[in-house]
Amino acid sequence: MKLYIGNKAYSSWSLRGWLACKQSGLPFEEVVVPLYDQDWEQRREGDEFAPSSGKVPILWDGDAVVWDSLAIVEYLNDKTGNTRFWPEDPAARAMARSMAAEMHSSFAALRRKHSMNVRQVYPPKTPDTDVIQDIGRIMELWAQARARFGGEGRFLFGEFGAADIMFAPVVTRLVTYSLPVARFAPAYMNAVLQHPFMQDWIAGAQEEDWVIQQFEADTV
Repeated sequence: MKLYIGNKAYSSWSLRGWLACKQSGLPFEEVVVPLYDQDWEQRREGDEFAPSSGKVPILWDGDAVVWDSLAIVEYLNDKTGNTRFWPEDPAARAMARSMAAEMHSSFAALRRKHSMNVRQVYPPKTPDTDVIQDIGRIMELWAQARARFGGEGRFLFGEFGAADIMFAPVVTRLVTYSLPVARFAPAYMNAVLQHPFMQDWIAGAQEEDWVIQQFEADTV
């Protein structure tokens, strides 16, 4: 398998696709494509990006191609026998899939105004009302998952899985911009950030030379 991703410092959807590949346990080649550099538009027109219209992440597995992070999760879930990504309990699995789908389609204010940048931590500022609403909904979802299905584990459904993968970039945003969270949330956020896969990604981001100024402001 070959996974094309954007800059590790900034590309939230790439992080999800990359975490999914790591979670699968299957070998894959990682290809980092610098976002918005002088060759970006030309590179996006290459055959390897054609199925996704130039977007990352995009996963090639022989002749099979999968783009969109949630689709990559589901493809790898099928490929690994449905055992590595979703909870075994049907009720937990239903909730985890619903949460992942909501993350996939929602929280536009948080995404738009607080872009991912895992190399920075900015002083706290009062978020806009729509961002506060997004954070409130995320806290509600996390609390429900932890209360119903977290058990003795450190993650949303006990063990690290697809729901945590989908929310991982949110965790980084909350930290980067020092955004307000519920009292229970830091323990979960720390578990995500300290996961070996996340530590590897963050280390990779620190080693990158690329800087995109539009993502280097404390308000976006």
